[in-house]
Amino acid sequence: MLKNKLNQIQLNPAQILVLGFATIIFIGGILLSMPFVTQTGEATGFLKGLFTATSAVCVTGLVVVDTGTHWNMAGQVIILVLIQIGGLGIMTMATSIALIVGRKITLKSRLIMQEALNQFTIQGVVRLTKYIILTTFIIEGVGAFFLTMNFMDEFETKKAIFYGIFHSVSAFCNAGFDIIGGGRSLTPYVDMQSFNVIIMALIILGGLGFTVIMEIVRVRSYKKLSLHSKLVVLMTITLIVIGFFFFFIMEFGNPNTLEPLPLKDKITAAMFQSVTTRTAGFNTIALDQMYDSSKLMTILLMFIGGSPGSTAGGMKTTTVALVILLIVSVVKGREDVEFDFRRVSKDNVNRALTVLGIGLSLGFIVPFILSITEKGADFITLFFEAISALGTVGLSLGYTSQLSMAGQIVIIFTMFAGRVGALTIVFALAAKKQNKALVRYPESKVSVG
Repeated sequence: MLKNKLNQIQLNPAQILVLGFATIIFIGGILLSMPFVTQTGEATGFLKGLFTATSAVCVTGLVVVDTGTHWNMAGQVIILVLIQIGGLGIMTMATSIALIVGRKITLKSRLIMQEALNQFTIQGVVRLTKYIILTTFIIEGVGAFFLTMNFMDEFETKKAIFYGIFHSVSAFCNAGFDIIGGGRSLTPYVDMQSFNVIIMALIILGGLGFTVIMEIVRVRSYKKLSLHSKLVVLMTITLIVIGFFFFFIMEFGNPNTLEPLPLKDKITAAMFQSVTTRTAGFNTIALDQMYDSSKLMTILLMFIGGSPGSTAGGMKTTTVALVILLIVSVVKGREDVEFDFRRVSKDNVNRALTVLGIGLSLGFIVPFILSITEKGADFITLFFEAISALGTVGLSLGYTSQLSMAGQIVIIFTMFAGRVGALTIVFALAAKKQNKALVRYPESKVSVG
């Protein structure tokens, strides 16, 4: 009878994705609340375990306890698995397991995969899933090898290998978790050029999106890329360059960040800060010691985030690109949004405006709620924390561990909304997908501006 009842429940792809992520997070929260996963052998508590699991699955990196010193090997492995699941996506992992055991991929599964991977059609989604799994393990494997070589000078072989694997997966999945210990993130390695370059390369590749990587490998020419890939590449390079020059100039004379470093390390640290703000969550300089202007620039870059179909979060590069192109088209008096001799569909533009609108709303509501729950905290610190959670970045000014119970719950829901996607949650909550209207009402004009 129960089985029949469950079979009668019709869930749309968005609802299945939301429930899938929530289930993995809940299981992870239970495991991380157990005493066998901590260094002391004492239970962490369900709320802190749930917070950590949410941060891992949502590839955020915000932590209420230090990952390197609080959790033992078992706890760190659980977090690593949760990061990998969150980075690849629930349906990608499920599909890969189904392919391994030889099960057929149903039409419903393909529709869910289409939603999860931000594809326009279901054609080729299974092939894309195979490519995602293969690409991920190759990139993470190469990254782990080179990071291990860097860690070998500091740790014994087994520990260096585990550190290499953990930080490679965390970087490629844009998770921002580290096990260096002491809440230092990667600040001890600010002067290690090779280490910084490897981490930045993993972050950028993870934030580009699997379809874009696949297309770049196939065509090897910017001119031959699709409109989507061109926008992703252009926005990624533009944001990294703008962020680099801004942090380099603004923090150059800051005695608490870049000023004490040699010129080459200043350049590397500024570049790293620009890259990591795009939802990676690592830092090599003291974020709480940055000037307020740099904190605000970090907030802006965190809000924009990475690209669709990637391991990164945020409002996405293409969302911002389409809104900018819309503004340009309005200023020029053009009816259509155009780029590279192509016309962008109005549905795409409306979706971008919706995503940005929801993101801006949450970006106002969450800091507002935190200002109520976290009495006495500096507002820019709370604003930074909120946008970091919404963009699934993981950067913090050091306040995460001080969050109240109410504040932790708010951040948990914010990270979840940021990873799953606010628009996906809206579709999941909707009773059913609306059909096109059979009646069109008379058009009227509204004064704007």
